[in-house]
Amino acid sequence: MGMNAFRYRDRSLVNKVAKSIREMNLNVLIMHVCGTHQDTFARYGLDNLLKECGVEVRQGPGCPVCVTTPREIEEAIVLAKAGKTVVSFGDMVRVPGKNGSLLDARAEGRDVRIVYSIEDAIAIAKETENDVVFLAVGFETTAPSTAATLVAEPPENFSVLTCHRRIPPVLDALLGMGETKIDGIIDPGHVSTIIGVKPYEEISKKHNIPQVIAGFEPLDVMMGVYMLCRQISRGEAKVENEYSRSVRYGGNSKALKLMREVFDPVDVEWRGFPKIPASGMELRRRFQDYDARKIHEDELEAVKEMEFSTPPGCRCDEVLRGLIRPQKCPLFGRGCYPSHPVGPCMVSIEGACSIEYKYGRRMAPRV
Repeated sequence: MGMNAFRYRDRSLVNKVAKSIREMNLNVLIMHVCGTHQDTFARYGLDNLLKECGVEVRQGPGCPVCVTTPREIEEAIVLAKAGKTVVSFGDMVRVPGKNGSLLDARAEGRDVRIVYSIEDAIAIAKETENDVVFLAVGFETTAPSTAATLVAEPPENFSVLTCHRRIPPVLDALLGMGETKIDGIIDPGHVSTIIGVKPYEEISKKHNIPQVIAGFEPLDVMMGVYMLCRQISRGEAKVENEYSRSVRYGGNSKALKLMREVFDPVDVEWRGFPKIPASGMELRRRFQDYDARKIHEDELEAVKEMEFSTPPGCRCDEVLRGLIRPQKCPLFGRGCYPSHPVGPCMVSIEGACSIEYKYGRRMAPRV
């Protein structure tokens, strides 16, 4: 660990920031949309520290595995059962669908494989003559890798079942729903390294809400909260960039160009949300030879007619909208565990329930 990392974890500096927040004498609710941020808040007990300062912190729809819909998971399962080689990241294969999970399909003898990158999926396609379908999950952080792979013309037996999503539209939708009064938003650092600062500005203007892009160390997130509280106390509503060492105003121009070349914005549903305009990424016509939904349309026809519902008792939908903390779900630690997840928020390492369980915080948080 470098000296900078130690500085960003300096408890005395964190306490000084907390003191400054406490002195503002606020009572506010702040949301973030990043599983890594939630891990930092929970691991270091910063959310409890902030609660003593009058700031409640909740995680919103910042876990890509969690917001992937049951229908998309079922599409992957159907393709695996149809004899395709389905590859995806480890968390995705464990998310329960309507009829089990991809891991269950593998236990039944289907060819389901876990990869660490899309490059691993390409290597599998080169080693087999079977159709290989990559379940592409993630926000603007991982979408450029998918785009770069398709531009490079992968093997003909390779296709993508794209479940990529865009963060700014879901923030706009969440604030527009008005289910709870969110006083400020910590924007995700990883996504922001790609898209930059500008896409958030219209959201602050439209909804009159402060936003701060923050890094992932304890001092990063505490400074992010401090900057939000400072805006709130001043009656401001703008976008600030705490993570300036990695995030530029215009983002990553090369990655943005790749995404524009490969994807078109499309209206899609998110778990816990209705269809959100322009929040998904659909392969453009030029790349439809790699679009699993086009190539395997016949096999996927049955999924279009399926109805999906939330498992009884599961409140992942509300967790993803920031309405409740995980401990408010009646299944949390009482039927839903990382080893036996009922909902996706307990599956993913970025899921709010999984993070709370990981750090042993299984009782209702102090009010």
